[in-house]
Amino acid sequence: MNDARDFKYVRESEIIMTELVLPNHTNQLGNLLGGQLMHWIDIAAALSASKHANIVCVTASVDKIDFLHPIKLGNVVNMVASVNRVFNTSMEVGVKVYAESHIEGTRIHSNSAYLTFVAVDGEGKPLKVKKLIPETDEEKRRYEGAEFRREQRLKSRPV
Repeated sequence: MNDARDFKYVRESEIIMTELVLPNHTNQLGNLLGGQLMHWIDIAAALSASKHANIVCVTASVDKIDFLHPIKLGNVVNMVASVNRVFNTSMEVGVKVYAESHIEGTRIHSNSAYLTFVAVDGEGKPLKVKKLIPETDEEKRRYEGAEFRREQRLKSRPV
């Protein structure tokens, strides 16, 4: 999407990514490996960031990934990613993970994650990103929360 606007709406950055948990994705208990899920989350978040920025975006940090419920072999994993807030060259992306069992007819929120991405040019130099406009109450809540999380990230940076 190439337009002259200097902003985008949150909904324009949304990515829904779906994966099937296969035997090579699981541990000895038949649960999805945490590292595999982190890999999928990183891909979904990168797609969301680059969709917003219209350019390659690289992972700058992963704040937190909460593992709320195990995801089982045979489950379908849906990751919903969207940009929460844009700062200058960086943006926070939130990812919600849902585990579905089509056999049991269940869907649970199993994980949440926050990642920071930076838009870069062909030489890896950071580029300014279009502003983000939240519209819904949920988007506004995530937008405000991103400012607090950024402050915490900056405080914990090594000097």
